[in-house]
Amino acid sequence: MRLEHGRSETHFAPMLPDAVVFAETTEEVAAVVRLCAEYRVPVIPFGAGSSVEGNTLAVHGGVSLDLSRMTRIVAVNTEDFDCTVEAGVRREELNEHLRDQGLFFPIDPGANATIGGMASTRASGTNAVRYGTMREAVLSLTVVTADGKVIRTSRRARKSSAGYDLTRLFVGSEGTLGIITEVTVRLHAIPESIQAATCSFETIGGAVDTVVQSIQLGIPLARVEILDDMQIRAVNRWSKLDLPELTTLFFEFHGSERYVAEQIETVSALAAENGGGEFRWASRTEERNALWKARHEAYYAAVNLRPGAIGWATDVCVPISRLAECIGETKRDLAASTIPATILGHVGDGNFHVVFSIDPDNPAELAEVKDINARMVRRALAMDGTCTGEHGIGLGKQDWLVEELGDAVGLMRSIKRALDPANILNPGKVFAF
Repeated sequence: MRLEHGRSETHFAPMLPDAVVFAETTEEVAAVVRLCAEYRVPVIPFGAGSSVEGNTLAVHGGVSLDLSRMTRIVAVNTEDFDCTVEAGVRREELNEHLRDQGLFFPIDPGANATIGGMASTRASGTNAVRYGTMREAVLSLTVVTADGKVIRTSRRARKSSAGYDLTRLFVGSEGTLGIITEVTVRLHAIPESIQAATCSFETIGGAVDTVVQSIQLGIPLARVEILDDMQIRAVNRWSKLDLPELTTLFFEFHGSERYVAEQIETVSALAAENGGGEFRWASRTEERNALWKARHEAYYAAVNLRPGAIGWATDVCVPISRLAECIGETKRDLAASTIPATILGHVGDGNFHVVFSIDPDNPAELAEVKDINARMVRRALAMDGTCTGEHGIGLGKQDWLVEELGDAVGLMRSIKRALDPANILNPGKVFAF
């Protein structure tokens, strides 16, 4: 058994399956599910194991169904700007395959996740402000249902009004309604010009205001990430950078050379008006890759601020008009805490994360972190936001889902019971059956 199965990258205790099955085809997945359905054995789909809310833990034992060997790129339709891949294809591998065709898949959650896992958790990431999330990226799915049947949720047409939108039903369902084995996704042309930069600010409000004003002016920022002073300190140590230890925005601009220049000029002026410093550019591909590698490894950088610590990560998302307020109040909570913590997030769509570095042997720290998280989530809900922008519900946010959506959760349970009456598909996740 690989170490990932039954374990989490964050703070959840191990919950081991009784067995691990490595599937290589949709037909094999269907055969496993039919067998498990016959004996009412839980099935937990597994991709890269990079989720952080305990989404792939074997709460009731059963079979961890590993799809990581399903790595076939089924078809690339360059004229239609889409492709179909098996669930185990990782996003970096897909983009490497697409590069010589002038196309790329833009959804980038940071981890080198599988496309199937990204669909099942409705992943987002650094490019979401311009290119959207997996909800917008997925055109069609092949899904194995709880009784072992294989269905296709839609065709490749860009629009359809044919019946219920089953694709959106399965996207984000965390493997509780069906097991995704193939995904058809939208692709985009690689931009003519790509420019990346960082800009430091004296205040969080100045950084957020720069982004909000840019969006209000219609500037199509490709990426814009916020990292607070503690996160920059961690990134500098981990990735050997020398950024000023202030709240910092990481930008990326896409388009023609002239259009990118116009975007940069406008955003630079807005940043200066909001207390931003000079833009530090990463124009060459190697420099951009190093910058975004540092951002993607921010979680590990944060955890390693404290020797022997483990990570406890959470996220919320609010309307961008309330983002500065939400981050500011959360920052005050963290300043009063005894536990090292950082803030980072996808400021362009109102989503931010907190990463705590906790002592795994100290129950008092865990209680303190849970209390801070509760205030953070309630604050987001009071601002008409959500308890999770992209981590999903998994095990960690089930109570908050009920507080956020109320009776709508009852309807979710009804859908779960209708599609999986024996409760064998990833049981214990999202809500109690």
